[in-house]
Amino acid sequence: MKMKLRVGFGFDAHRLVKNHKLILGGVEVKYSKGLLGHSDADVLCHSIADAILGAGGLNDIGYYFPDTDKKLKGISSLKILSKILQMISKKGYKIINIDSVIVCQEPKLNPYFNKMKENLAKILKIEKSAIGLKAKTTENLGFTGRREGIACYAVVLLQK
Repeated sequence: MKMKLRVGFGFDAHRLVKNHKLILGGVEVKYSKGLLGHSDADVLCHSIADAILGAGGLNDIGYYFPDTDKKLKGISSLKILSKILQMISKKGYKIINIDSVIVCQEPKLNPYFNKMKENLAKILKIEKSAIGLKAKTTENLGFTGRREGIACYAVVLLQK
């Protein structure tokens, strides 16, 4: 049997605002601001979701989970990932690995990475060791450097 591999790339960014929780990888990160969005605004999950969808040859996250759908208001992005996993599984794909970079000046995220990996591994049915998480600053440059928002990039490898 011939192995079929597919690579997907995802990106997401959300604005940081007061009076919101900061959720990344399904983990509440202690910080004075949180991300603004229709769902829980989890940029890590959203970038992974788009990478998975792209690798599977599907539309982007907004197509399946539009911010105009009132039923999705405040939805956990882990639930979104679970539904996306079902979509690609139906097409015969499984996730081999994920690599992500979260871009923010603060807060420090390394202490939260283990729990984020646990959450993602459980939802996506992969080993924690198949998930790479990194945090980078922009040395105070751009919207992330000015602490106005957080961005995230993700790459996913699927196998059929």
